[in-house]
Order: sequence, then structure tokens, then C-alpha cells
Amino acid sequence: MKIDLSHRRAIVTGAAQGIGRSIVKTLAADGVRVAAFDLDEAGLRHAAEAGATITHTLDLSDRDAVGEAVRGTAEKLGGIDILINCAGGVRGQVGRPIEEVSEQDWLVLFEANVHGAFWCSQAAAPHMKAGGFGRIVNIASGAGLRPSLTGIQAYTASKHALVGLTKQLSFELGPFGITVNSIAPGFVLSNPATQRQWESYGAEGQQRLLESIHTRRLGRPQDIADTVMFFASDAAGWISGQILSVDGGRS
Repeated sequence: MKIDLSHRRAIVTGAAQGIGRSIVKTLAADGVRVAAFDLDEAGLRHAAEAGATITHTLDLSDRDAVGEAVRGTAEKLGGIDILINCAGGVRGQVGRPIEEVSEQDWLVLFEANVHGAFWCSQAAAPHMKAGGFGRIVNIASGAGLRPSLTGIQAYTASKHALVGLTKQLSFELGPFGITVNSIAPGFVLSNPATQRQWESYGAEGQQRLLESIHTRRLGRPQDIADTVMFFASDAAGWISGQILSVDGGRS
């Protein structure tokens, strides 16, 4: 199977580092014109070096800012075919007893993991409808399917919400030639947060985690980027509303 996306135009959120930057690099290497969105202005310079045609520094929880950035991208690229909602994470939080979680701690992770994906999808959908083609891929987590290794309640709940959003948008947008799928990565060492989490397990915990993975290795950002390439391709045209675990067999 040959995947050729050289005529496509894409937006990748969370593009400044880790999995997002790897997705930018992989799409751009195939000839896709990519707009990279992220809050991290310095990191977006690395996304540009990875091949992004356009970069936007913005807070994805700001609906108006997202709408303006998507409109501007569509004008510059002549449309939008692919949206990869990769932004998210734990925002520096760690697992704590439920009694210690503040309202702001709870809300900020929904802003990070759900709101931005919805605002981006909402803004991109009209452009995809106009073109009669679209691919939306949400980067969820194994924590969207089961309890999280992080122990962070809001992270788990928000990733479950992203999985639900994937299925609902698939139902709504499918008649317009737009597929919506989600990737649920396993443990991928991709940024400072995941590095801190890995180190917190200690040698014994790290070994237990590796032994729970069939392939006996952690994930790499490229593992997720390669899966994105498939979902974004014509070959995946009759796959929608699906959640694919990419976790070395752990699930």
C-alpha cells in the first residue's frame, strides 16, 4: 500500500514537541502543507524546522482565537483536508487523592484535552465540507479507555470525553466525506512530562511496565505519526468512529 498525501493541507495542534512535532515532520516529508498550532512559541520554531509551512502561537481553549487561526490557515493553504488534534497533556499535574483536586485543576485539563479539539474541529469542518473530504484524527490516550497510569482524575475523564467526541463527530460528519478517528497511545517517551512520569516509577516500576507491553519497549513518537498517516490517507476512507490503541499490545 502506497500512501500519498502530497496534495493535502493539514493542521496539527500540539505541534511544538514530542508526538505533535513528529506528526508535522512525517506529514511534511510526504509533501503535505502543514500548519502547526501550539502555545509554545519557541517550540513552534522547531516545528517550522520540521517542515511546517505555517505556525500559529495560540491558546486552543480560546474559541475565537482558534476560529481566526483556522480561517487564516484555510485562506493561505486554499483549504483544509486534515486536522490532527494532538494538543493536550497533564499541565504539570500529578496524581493526588480526589479530596485535593481543585476546581481549576479539574477545568484546565478539560480545556487542554477536549475544548481545543472541539473548537478546532468546529472551525475546520466547514472547510472540509466545502471540499467534500476530511480527516480528523484525535490523539487520545490509553487513559481514554481505562484508568490512567498518571492517577490524574481529570486527565482520565477528559481523555474519555475526547473518545466520546470522536464517535459523535464521526456520526455527524461522515455524510460529508469526513472521517473522524482517534489514536490511543500507550506509554510514549515524548516530552518532559512523560520523562518525569517514567523516572517516577523507579527501576522496578519501569521493569513492570515494560513487562506488561507485549513488544517489551516503550512507544516512540514515530509510532503514532505513522498511524496518523494511515488514518489521513485514502486507504482509510471507510474507517470512522474508531479508537485504535497503539501501545505495543499492552491493551
